[in-house]
Amino acid sequence: MAYTITRLCVDCLDARCVNICPVDCIYEYAGADRARFPNQLYIDPEECIDCGACEPECPWGAIFQEDAVPEVFTADIALNHAIHDFNDHFRVARYGRKPPPDFQQVAENKRKWGVDETLMSDRMAQRYRHGSSKRT
Repeated sequence: MAYTITRLCVDCLDARCVNICPVDCIYEYAGADRARFPNQLYIDPEECIDCGACEPECPWGAIFQEDAVPEVFTADIALNHAIHDFNDHFRVARYGRKPPPDFQQVAENKRKWGVDETLMSDRMAQRYRHGSSKRT
């Protein structure tokens, strides 16, 4: 089962996940139709090897295994799959690292999209509780 990047990534685009992906299956949209494809990263489900390396790298908690995507984000599964229908408009995302968000920024982003903060992974919650943005 592939991983999916949800709209929690919109305008965040941290791209730590790009650097860790062993098969370069994380893409960015380079086309003009931002109404259909928001400013976020996408995982090609046919290329994803389900290694899970990307999920803990995302400081926004935007990546889920496809069968574990919260109900509020189920449309994002199809959006990631749409890469194949519009492949001329996608390119492998460039690695970039931004200063990590703090706990409050992550919580506000989740509220913006209607997500209960309890969906934050235990690993991420623990990292923020201790005031660190480093992987645990």
